[in-house]
Amino acid sequence: MIERPAARYGRQRLAHSSRRRMAAVLFVVIVVAGVALAFVGYQRLGTAEVKGELGGYQLLGGNTVEITISVTREDPSRPVVCIVRARSVDGAEIGRREVLVPPSTADTVVVSTIVKATRQPVVGDVYGCGTDVPAYLRAP
Repeated sequence: MIERPAARYGRQRLAHSSRRRMAAVLFVVIVVAGVALAFVGYQRLGTAEVKGELGGYQLLGGNTVEITISVTREDPSRPVVCIVRARSVDGAEIGRREVLVPPSTADTVVVSTIVKATRQPVVGDVYGCGTDVPAYLRAP
């Protein structure tokens, strides 16, 4: 290959085989990074030890709503906590309550609770459930 004057023509480009090799290495790095990101996402978001679903809600008048949830957990012998909330017509959270779901023999249990709101609620829902039960909810 003929050497060109760098001052006049700029730096010499990589040979065709070097460019192909560089593209292949870059492709492999991107694929490995994508697989690693998918794995971490699945570990954090894919499998939940406990799942809370809204069974229903009933507006009790004033600033009160009764919320019924269905809680399914992998290990029913462990207590879990669920957060339920009351929401207003604009979607704002206007009331919240933590509910202790005690150990059980069944994988799925149904729990009802009453949530007081700061103003008239229009819906009750489940914010989420988890296995990290705060000390103030545990039985003495």
